[in-house]
Amino acid sequence: MIVKEFMAEKLKVMAFDTRAAMGTRAGEDAAAYIKALLAQKESINVMFAAAPSQNEVLEYLKGEDGIDWSRINAYHMDEYVGLDEKHPAGFRNFLKRALFDSLPFKSVNLINGNAPDANEEAARYGKLLDENPLDLCVLGIGENGHIAFNDPPVADFNDKVSVKVVELEQRCRQQQVNDGCFAAIDQVPTHALSVTIPALTRAKKMVCVVPAPTKADAVYHTVNDPVSTACPATILRTHPDCCLYTDSDSAARIL
Repeated sequence: MIVKEFMAEKLKVMAFDTRAAMGTRAGEDAAAYIKALLAQKESINVMFAAAPSQNEVLEYLKGEDGIDWSRINAYHMDEYVGLDEKHPAGFRNFLKRALFDSLPFKSVNLINGNAPDANEEAARYGKLLDENPLDLCVLGIGENGHIAFNDPPVADFNDKVSVKVVELEQRCRQQQVNDGCFAAIDQVPTHALSVTIPALTRAKKMVCVVPAPTKADAVYHTVNDPVSTACPATILRTHPDCCLYTDSDSAARIL
């Protein structure tokens, strides 16, 4: 059930009483948009975030009837540099388990965090995104306000490239431990390949799913702070078609 709904500039904010209700509504809205696009276009491009915060929306989409996944090109938004390619915390592996291996996508386009040259890989994936504009981006927000791995120290609203190598902020690395993806912070890679903020926000529609008490501060700052890279997610308030889905925990400071 929705407990609060309001606009923060252009950003639609919805707070639900439970995480399950949040995930269901986000999944319903994303699925409806996908179906509407497929009624108009032969194929579409969809980007997905890889994080436990996305579990409910990804599960909903995986079970939704009436989506012709064979006409959808899938992309993801970040990957650790140098992490064992079989490591379960790798974002490629997360999305394969959660979605990619279960559905007959037209194509699944993965960032290779184990490429010999990370900068060359960034250029390759960036070119792919430039040539295949995103129709939909399903994303989350980090505890430090990041979107993808655009942490405050490296976030740039005017990045000239679509993908870049970034150094991860300490708080971002700790979040990966908090989420149960790694046992200790020294196991979390220090660098990653990340889709940049301009490339993310070029998506025609953005579905931003942010549950859990650990995200309450990030949600508050996203909605209330000045639009700046101090909280990168504030840029979502300028997007023409973005909705922020929260649960009672993540929305605690805005209810």
